[in-house]
Amino acid sequence: MERPASEFASPPEATGPRVLVVDDDERLLLALSRGLRLRGFQVALAADASQALPYLEGGWPQVVVLDVMLPGTDGLTLCQRVRQSSDVPILMLTARDSVPDRVAGLEAGADDYLVKPFSLDELVARLRALLRRAAGRPRSRRLTYADLELDLRSWRASRGGQLLPLTAIEFRLLELFLRHPEEVMSRDEILAAVWGDDPEVESNVVDVHVANLRHKMEAGGRPRLIQTVRGVGYVLRAGE
Repeated sequence: MERPASEFASPPEATGPRVLVVDDDERLLLALSRGLRLRGFQVALAADASQALPYLEGGWPQVVVLDVMLPGTDGLTLCQRVRQSSDVPILMLTARDSVPDRVAGLEAGADDYLVKPFSLDELVARLRALLRRAAGRPRSRRLTYADLELDLRSWRASRGGQLLPLTAIEFRLLELFLRHPEEVMSRDEILAAVWGDDPEVESNVVDVHVANLRHKMEAGGRPRLIQTVRGVGYVLRAGE
């Protein structure tokens, strides 16, 4: 599409939160640019992955709005690529409202999703919630416990020096345990921290993903580190 230079140029100088919007719908891009700027955001626009990567690789955005359906590299693939080196909050835009589509976005590493069409008010509320959540995260980029290690910059997890092939959800689940070692967490607490406020995700999804994570962590007969606390939830604890 033809890109107005004034809208796709470098972000203007401002003091508000920095948001990168990636979508190939020119009308939507321009509408969001105007609307978000009026709400106090600094806005950068990209119509595809190639335009978005310079901002992402430079660490410019504080939050990203990313459409699933992009020409060339799609939004899910771009999200996975970003997650290899960054934990910037990502809100996925999708025209599909099915549970599998939402799960696919979360598995790719997205923090939230919004179904088109949507209101600007809802988008802004979700972006501000993601920014608050990110601001409250501990600053450590490398988390360890026993022989576990999580590197948030390279998006790699290992145990005893051996890489663990984790999905995005498993990575975020393990990050949660490593940020709260030896702290018992209920299924509802884990659900809220990893999956957000999605009313259609049930608490038993926690058990499924914990089981998958355990299977990978315990390969080769390694001792269990994620313990079950009957009637409550789970805890990262060695020696049981």
